[in-house]
Amino acid sequence: MKQRRHASGFTLIELVVTVAIVSVLATMALPLAETTIQRSKEAELRSALRQIREGIDAYKRAGEEGRIQLRADASGYPPRLEVLENGVEDIRRPDLAKIYFLRRLPRDPFNADPSLPAAETWGKRSYASAPDNPAPGDDVFDVHSLAEGRGLNGIPYRQW
Repeated sequence: MKQRRHASGFTLIELVVTVAIVSVLATMALPLAETTIQRSKEAELRSALRQIREGIDAYKRAGEEGRIQLRADASGYPPRLEVLENGVEDIRRPDLAKIYFLRRLPRDPFNADPSLPAAETWGKRSYASAPDNPAPGDDVFDVHSLAEGRGLNGIPYRQW
């Protein structure tokens, strides 16, 4: 009696079907991965905007409380973003070195240029500029992203 030898391995059809299934799964996973990355950057943007805005508000409060030196014609908002990180002298307590409003100035996560300082990655709005047309000026009243495009919520990043 003859014994048949069974070849071990996969047939060509099995390999083609497997490759087809894997490619379909990969094409479905790629957009999901891109959305996940975008969602992560948007969360980082929200956090950075919140930190900077809280620092700006704390600077304004310190000016209103008379803790920092302000010019008579100043709005009370910081003249530059770097001031929030570099600190200012507390005129009520000169024995303390400085008042710091941010430990570190966050970067705009959508800005791809690592050579730019963190403050230059943000668009700035002065107190004197209109809300619908933010423009820099003598102070920093608010910040916004310079990134083009819209968030997953449909709102342009510049309006966050």
